[in-house]
Amino acid sequence: MPVNVVMPQMGESVAEGTVVRWIKKVGDNVDRDEPLFEISTDKVDAEIPSPAAGTLTAILVKEGETVPVDSVVAEIAQDGEQPAAAPVSTAAAAATPAKPARTNGAPAQAPDGSSAPLSVAPPPSTQDAVPPTGDAPPAETGDLSREELRRQRSSPLVRKIAREHQVDITQLSGSGVSGRVTKDDILKFIETRPAAGSQPAATPQAPGAQTPAAQAPARPPAAAEPQPASTLRIPAYTPSERIEVVPMTVMRKKIAEHMVYSRRTSAHVHSVFEVDYSRVTKIRESKKGEYERAGTKLTYLSFIAKATIDALRAMPILNASLDGDNIVYKKEVNLGIAVALDWGLIVPVIRQADERNMLGLSRGIADLAARARGKQLKPEEVQGGTFTITNPGIFGAQFGMPIINQPQVAILGVGAIEKRVVVVDDAIAIRPRGYLTLGYDHRLVDGAVADEFMSLVKKKIEGFDPASA
Repeated sequence: MPVNVVMPQMGESVAEGTVVRWIKKVGDNVDRDEPLFEISTDKVDAEIPSPAAGTLTAILVKEGETVPVDSVVAEIAQDGEQPAAAPVSTAAAAATPAKPARTNGAPAQAPDGSSAPLSVAPPPSTQDAVPPTGDAPPAETGDLSREELRRQRSSPLVRKIAREHQVDITQLSGSGVSGRVTKDDILKFIETRPAAGSQPAATPQAPGAQTPAAQAPARPPAAAEPQPASTLRIPAYTPSERIEVVPMTVMRKKIAEHMVYSRRTSAHVHSVFEVDYSRVTKIRESKKGEYERAGTKLTYLSFIAKATIDALRAMPILNASLDGDNIVYKKEVNLGIAVALDWGLIVPVIRQADERNMLGLSRGIADLAARARGKQLKPEEVQGGTFTITNPGIFGAQFGMPIINQPQVAILGVGAIEKRVVVVDDAIAIRPRGYLTLGYDHRLVDGAVADEFMSLVKKKIEGFDPASA
């Protein structure tokens, strides 16, 4: 029997994945754990290893296609087996997501393959209930109930967004398998639905059907009444412009979705502190050789991470999350370190960072960054972060205003560290200095608390204990 290769579950909230690239072709020999194909999800880009050694006999999901987790994407004939003449149709069907639900006969997907704005499915008319060919109904009530149950079984993130925006998922027609509502579906529906109080678009009626009184056209709005903000669409270019249109990558689209979602969710406020790195610089120079002999580098980021972790232990409100009206205090500091990639951005997580010393932190930061750039991260290594540090200073930025990584409540931005002229004890001096920016969610963290946290981080860096390095 051939071995089925399935779309892996890359995190508990991930319902589907996109095949970005097939590393092997049909007919190629593969070894167990050899990279077979590359996928992209809303959590991570990763190369997926082969589950067995043998010959790749069938590829059931093309590059660029998105399928639910556990779908069969390929088949491998193990050594000694005769490859099948053709892929089994049932396997191909399992690998292909169900067709998007249709509303009023219009496809729920745009011609270019992108998801169209989601609409609420209208109740079927009497005419719709009768098959045009006179055949038996396509599905029984029991089957419909199962489909409805599958539609409701959306990811935790989709359900959370639906609760926050008061959307009933059961009334939506999603583009996922069996009409399952994906995160892209719910965000597009929220973006395009009419504002409260606005008149919904008229629904086409079946021939001969009468319009209920409740659906009679309302009085048109006054000329001076502003249109809902969600209806505003500014063209990206004019017909006369010379342009090149390139589709966004899966990772780029997911980053865009997450950033917009975070701005909608959290009340962002930022505080900026200037920090003197004189003491840290001296410790770094004295310890550099020792760390290199241990196989890693002692960077400024290691000192900042250690100071931040100590401050988070002292002020756990910055290491918490919001769950509705409840505050969830995290007992571990799982530190996310943003890594810039040529094709996007990813935030791998150092788990239980509060239990590591400086050497362990330095090794962890370097290891995760290297494997992120090599697409070698495991699913659990990009999940469960409780606080994030991003370092735009490596590119020369003085400081930035970073967006919070949901569901966290704060993020620390590190600015460029450089020598500056300052006044020390009424005398002009040159010191290595840089800015730290804390972005925080004002729903939970007040300005005084955020500034107290930043004062503590600043104090720990400027008075860093050499014994801790």
